Amino acid sequence: MGIALALGGGAALGWAHIGVLRALQDHRIPIRAIAGTSIGALAAVCYAAGRLDPLERIARSTNWLRVLSYLDIHFRPGAMLGGRGILRELEMHLGRLQFQELLIPSAVVACDLVAGEPLIIERGPVTPAIMASIAIPGLFRPVQYEGKFLVDGGVVMPVPVAAARKIAPDLPIVSVNLQGDYHGRRVATAIRARPARNHPSMAVVRASTMLLMAELARHSLALDPPDHALTLPVGHVEIHDFTRANELIAIGRRTVEAELDAIRALVDRSSWKESRA
Repeated sequence: MGIALALGGGAALGWAHIGVLRALQDHRIPIRAIAGTSIGALAAVCYAAGRLDPLERIARSTNWLRVLSYLDIHFRPGAMLGGRGILRELEMHLGRLQFQELLIPSAVVACDLVAGEPLIIERGPVTPAIMASIAIPGLFRPVQYEGKFLVDGGVVMPVPVAAARKIAPDLPIVSVNLQGDYHGRRVATAIRARPARNHPSMAVVRASTMLLMAELARHSLALDPPDHALTLPVGHVEIHDFTRANELIAIGRRTVEAELDAIRALVDRSSWKESRA
């Protein structure tokens, strides 16, 4: 027995998931199932496919020039970004891999924009599923997948506890929330530091958006609580800054190590239940 992981969305902050996964590996915590939303979907599938090493190499070597090549800026109807560089990387490292071929049960979450509900994808090809899960509305074009119109799963399920529970109903679930550190956000600090009349309009919009994301994640976890919740202190890093992987990976590792006793207790409890059964 072991744990199931639910890796939340958060754009560039998702590099911290690599540190979480590395720390769990190093301390021999068995990850028996994994689910992810948005950037968490990328980390989850790479881990389940045995491709965490290439993902970490890409993360640690990413600079702004590489970010631009991945995003493929084009401002065409329906999206500002083409994402062809991301698609090429996924096809290079994951090819035509199917969820059924992954090393452990895995799932990613996208949002069905027509039905207005989350879609948990656990079968079929992994690459289009990841592209759907990371399709931030307005930035990337929605992905048509099995007749559905899909966008970023963080719109409806920022921390995919329900997805982890679906694929691993008998395992304790550890969630990783990248959106919970609102008070650490630079934009929130700037709002506090200035008189109201001096707040730039875009700063107010950004702070409100960050607060909305944090509250959505909080309510999602309250409605479907995991067995143990990790909230990573990553608010000081901008969600679009993909160049700070070293720092974010270290934060993910430190957060796990600080909670190691509680996580080990979950593993021990699940093992005891299994032996009793």
